[in-house]
Amino acid sequence: MTKTFHNANIAYEYYHDKIIREGVKFGDTKALFDVGFYLLNPMDNAIKNKERKWNPVYAEAEWQWYLSGDRNINELGRIYGKVPEIWKRMADADGNVNSNYGWQWKRNDQIDYVVDLLKRQPDTRQAAISIYDCKEHDTFTFDTPCTYAVQFTILDNKLNMSVVMRSNDLWYGFCNDQYQFSKLQDLMAFKLDIEIGTYFHFAHNLHLYNNKI
Repeated sequence: MTKTFHNANIAYEYYHDKIIREGVKFGDTKALFDVGFYLLNPMDNAIKNKERKWNPVYAEAEWQWYLSGDRNINELGRIYGKVPEIWKRMADADGNVNSNYGWQWKRNDQIDYVVDLLKRQPDTRQAAISIYDCKEHDTFTFDTPCTYAVQFTILDNKLNMSVVMRSNDLWYGFCNDQYQFSKLQDLMAFKLDIEIGTYFHFAHNLHLYNNKI
């Protein structure tokens, strides 16, 4: 049975414990495979777990960076005041990254395309935004996007969203990713002038790195 959670923090705490108890050794992680769950209140997106010490100021800065569509880490540094080390490790020699999801979903005007499609055909099954594309694997030496795609469906005049990920680090990745995607869902609902529905999150590999266990 698919798990359902009231908010992201409850989901985080549940899977944090589940990975520690039931996760299998996989490289330098403990992992669960093919994990999918619903968030009933996507905008209740703050991670309040005291151990995690999640930073909402940084999460919002990352969202503003995504909104800019500028994939250079120096733009994140301008917004936030500094560039986190994880982004420095992922950037190419020019400071560009593939994993700026805003840059990905703005390519070929995917947001405008999906909004227009949903306005014209509310029952479409094609309202999907592509992020990871293995056909570009030659550019993924240091920076492979973790998310395959985001898909939107209108049900009962509410905008539901499904996020499909190839890999998701629960400690860092999920906490910030769910914030970015819930903000995207809110943005899309605003453009469509409808309410937000549920957020379904699926990760083929949901894990904790060993140094976080």
